[in-house]
Order: sequence, then C-alpha cells, then structure tokens
Amino acid sequence: MEFGFWNVINILGALAFFIFGMKMMSEGIQRAAGSQLRNILRAMTKNRYLGVFTGFLVTALVQSSSATTVMTVSFVNAGLLSLVESAGVMMGANIGTTITGWIISILGFKVKLSHYSLPLFAIGLPMLFASKGKLKHWGEFIIGFAILFWGLSELKGAVPDLKGNPDALDWLQGFTEWGILSRIFFVLVGTVVTIVVQSSSAAMAITLTMCAQGWLPFDVAAAMILGENIGTTITAELASLIGNTNAKRSARIHSLFNVIGVTWMVILLPYLLPFLASIVESLFGQDPYSSEGMPIGLSAFHTAFNLTNVLLLLAFVPWLVKMSIWSVKPKDGEDDEERLKFIDTAIRTPELATIEVQKEVARFGELTSRMSTFSMDLVNASKEKKQRKLLKKLSKYEKITDKFELEITEYVTKLANQEMTNKTSKRLRSYLNICNDLERIGDLFFQLSKILERKIDEKLYFLPEQRTEVITMLELVDKAFNTMIENISNPQYDNVDITQAIADEDAINAQRDKMKGDNLNKLGNPDYNVQSAMVYNSVFSVLEKIGDHIINVSEDMTGVER
Repeated sequence: MEFGFWNVINILGALAFFIFGMKMMSEGIQRAAGSQLRNILRAMTKNRYLGVFTGFLVTALVQSSSATTVMTVSFVNAGLLSLVESAGVMMGANIGTTITGWIISILGFKVKLSHYSLPLFAIGLPMLFASKGKLKHWGEFIIGFAILFWGLSELKGAVPDLKGNPDALDWLQGFTEWGILSRIFFVLVGTVVTIVVQSSSAAMAITLTMCAQGWLPFDVAAAMILGENIGTTITAELASLIGNTNAKRSARIHSLFNVIGVTWMVILLPYLLPFLASIVESLFGQDPYSSEGMPIGLSAFHTAFNLTNVLLLLAFVPWLVKMSIWSVKPKDGEDDEERLKFIDTAIRTPELATIEVQKEVARFGELTSRMSTFSMDLVNASKEKKQRKLLKKLSKYEKITDKFELEITEYVTKLANQEMTNKTSKRLRSYLNICNDLERIGDLFFQLSKILERKIDEKLYFLPEQRTEVITMLELVDKAFNTMIENISNPQYDNVDITQAIADEDAINAQRDKMKGDNLNKLGNPDYNVQSAMVYNSVFSVLEKIGDHIINVSEDMTGVER
C-alpha cells in the first residue's frame, strides 16, 4: 500500500471542506436565529441545571461547542451571565457536541449522504439570493450542511483503508504497551489535533474516519476523544484573553471541568470500556472493537463520558468557580474607566455581538453623564485647588469619550462588513449615531470647563441669582441624563418610549430661554458686570446644546426625529 504526499494533501483538502461546511452551517444558523439564541441564553440560565440544558440545546442547534462557549464567555464579559450560570452552559455544551459524533456515525458512515449533497445545494442556492435576510441565512445553513457531509465523504475516501493491511500499523503497538502512560500519550495526541484544526467536531470526524478505515483500536480512539475534550477548551481560553477577568474565569471553569473529567476517565478507562462495549453491542448489535462498530461505540463513549462528568461535577460548580477565581487574578486597573469593558477585538457574527456593543454604549453614556456631576461640583466649588482638580477631571473624561467613540465605531464598522439582517444593520447604525452624540457631549463639557476656567483665571463671579439659575440648568441636564441612561440601558430599543426624554429637553430649552431673557434685560444695568454676563451666556448656551445631544441619543435609538 502506497501512501505519499499527494494522499496527505487530499486528506487535508477533505478536512478543510468538512471544516468549511461546519463553519458555514454554524454561522448560517447563528445569523438566522441569532436573536433567539441570545434570548435562550439569557432567559434559560437562571440556575446551573437550566444552564446545562441551555448549553446542550444551543450547541445541538449550531453544531459547534466552540460557538457556544465563546458566546458564553462573551456574555460573562458583558455581565449578562454569572460564573455559576456560565458553568452550567459550558457543561451542557459538552453534552451537545456529542450530537455531531452521532450524526457522523449513524448517517455519515451508514448512509451515502454525499449523494444527497447536490440536491441540498439545489435547495439552498436559490435561498441565498432571497431578498428576505433570514431565508438567505437558512440557505447558508443548508449549503453548509451539504458541504459538511460531502467533505466527510471525501475524508473517508482520502484516508487509506487498512483493514486488509493490519501489519501497516504494527508501529502503533509500541505506543499501547505503557499502561496509563499510553492513555495519557493518546490523550495528548487528541488534544494537539483539536488545537490544530480548532474544532472538536472536526477532530472527532478525523478520529471516527480513522477508526472506520481500521487505523485505530477502540481504546486508543477513546483516549484521543478524551484529548479532544481538552483541546476544545483552547477556543474559549483564546476568546477570553482579550476579555475581562470574569471572562477569563468562565473559560477557566470550562478547562477545569474538562481536565478533571478526563483525569478520572483516563484512570478508569480499561475497566469502563469493556462494560460500555457490551451495552453498545446489546443495543446496536455491533462490536465497538471492530472497525464497523467502532464509530457507534465511540459516539456512545463520548456521550456517556460527558453526561457522567456533568452529573458528577454539577454539584461542585461553586468549587469550580472558587478554583477559577483563585487561578485567574484580577489585573491591575481592571476597573479603569479608560478601557472598554464589554467588547473586545474578536469579531463574531453581528447578531451575537450586538448585545455586548449595547452594554458598552450604555456604559459610555453613564461615563459621559459623570461630566455633568463634575460641572455641578465645579460651579459650587469655592476653593481654587478643588476647582483645578475638577477641571483636570473634565479634561480627562473628554479624552475618554474620544477614545470610546473611536474604539466602538471601529468595532461596529468591522461588524458592518459582515452579512447581517436588516434589523441588526439598523441597530448598528443606531450605535454609531449614539456614540457620535455622546462624544459631542464630551466635547461640549470640555468647552464648558474652558469657559469656567476663564472665569476662575479672570476672577469673575456670578451673582447669587445667576449661580442659582446655572445650578437649576445643570439639575435639568442631570435629569435628562438619567432618562437617557435608562433608555440606552434597555436592550430592546424598539420598546423605548422617549416621551420623558422630550419633556426633559423642553424643560432645558425653557430654562435656557428664561436665563437668556433675564441676561439681556440686565445688560443695561450699570451694576451688571458685562464680562460675567458673557460667561453666563456661554454657560447656558453650551448646556442647552448638551441637552440637544442628549435628546438626540434617545431619538437615535428609535430612529424617529422630531
């Protein structure tokens, strides 16, 4: 039997076809049902037991435990899931990923699904050109499904059949005679394969194909599947690198869960495999130690291991959380206002990323509103030292608003380069408009600080009634900010009522008109300081402009302008 470079290229090409199909299928269903998946994750994770079911369900739907774990890590990063809730979802994802093995074992090797790939293309391709976004994404899912099984068929054909050449694998025998060290070795092989292909499902397909072609004995393949469970944790760990501390801890829980499970199974593997083989043989009529029955046997082993591991460790979730907290220390400056907290540089499908962007935009609004408090303190401060400190703080926050607007805009722009539904596109445009208004508010508060700095430098003073009116104006701006924050903190923009925001804006305009009239009436008074009056005029003019941008934020959410 000859096996050369060209055969290796064929195997790699078939594997690439399989992975591309899985990616297309997973992304298609995420785009088609992204909002539903988010709602499932948010609504069905009230406790760790519901979390397990949720993780299983989402993974079974998207056919990717990596997508589920990365989604979960991002939700923890966005503060939508606690560590305990995320642990349940991660565990459920491990059970859900075993569905892929069953599909491959029962359909991929028993039914010539490659024969059905072309009809699936015929169904899916017209859907790609549909004007309705969701129909188009379902078309992507169907075509991805067809490519996946076409790739699996090609992979099976590319891997040489060694059933008739058992001597070709004599070299493997030398690696199977070290007892527990052999099992650890093949666990490491499975881990490396999964890390290389970045998909436990693809690694599972490789393992099942090699077994079906007679390359691997049952116990070796079982050890490799255990390694694939460890390898799949790398995706979540990588996704968490640029997240906050809780995101890293969530990924660490996933790693701990899998490593602990693999450890006890490696020890018990020689005793449990014969028992499992007898059950599989009685249920399916196939011997898992034969190449024909091995795919079914391995799928049963994969499911039994993950299900048992969940049942054993579910009660120890609080302990896993404590271990993750102990192993992942908070970074210095973790809570620094100057960095984005909920979004990172990893680009996911827009439908799944919008919730993190919404949380970040809401945080951006809250940070900007602090400038109103600083301005109030500045107007009321009598000591120059405190005034200078507040001026520096306003200058610092103006730079923060610039940074936030730039980084959120860059992230949303990258998301906008991907295909998305019309609803998601509209939401992303709202985020860009809101960020633009918030950054402009920061500029205006900085402009206000410069006006008040001039007042301090030139030793100008407001009359008591002027100070009272400025404070009233700032209180109205504060009230408008509170309404704005309440609105942008609502994840359902379609349900936002801006009636109160409009009333707040009208009150600011009315106060501006009152202050402007009083100021003009007093300008002819010889006791009325003209320079102070000019500063006073500039103050209420800037505050009114801030009010305009605050109402703009609420209007940006609804897409309705007055």
